[in-house]
Amino acid sequence: MKVLVLNGPNLGRLGRRQPEIYGHTTHAELAHQCVEWGADLGLEVEVRQTNHEGELLDWLNTSADDGTPVVLNAGAWTHYSLALWDACAQLTAPLVEVHISDPKQRAEEFRHTSVVEPHAAVTIAGQGIDGYRQALEHLARV
Repeated sequence: MKVLVLNGPNLGRLGRRQPEIYGHTTHAELAHQCVEWGADLGLEVEVRQTNHEGELLDWLNTSADDGTPVVLNAGAWTHYSLALWDACAQLTAPLVEVHISDPKQRAEEFRHTSVVEPHAAVTIAGQGIDGYRQALEHLARV
């Protein structure tokens, strides 16, 4: 089974961006790890990252058309993008929402809600990059 792991804005700066919150693993290392975890689970994993909301929406639209399961860390768009809400609502295969930190434990009040969560089979938050492994394990079971 093919699975897309989609990462939104600023996640390409993992390892450099606020490592006290997001850790020291780079996005390239995360992508490599996701592909390895997926292979161990019998999944074909493709990892993508963008800072452009329209590109992420295009990927979600294609996933909806193709019935491809998605692991999604939409970054800041998680908290305010109605376009993201609409794109996630149309997905036909399972969606797993992932957050490296736990937005509900963050001081900024706006981070406590997610437009993705109503459409996700499960949300994994605060597990660091291991949350991606957990998301792939969930998809391998469904």
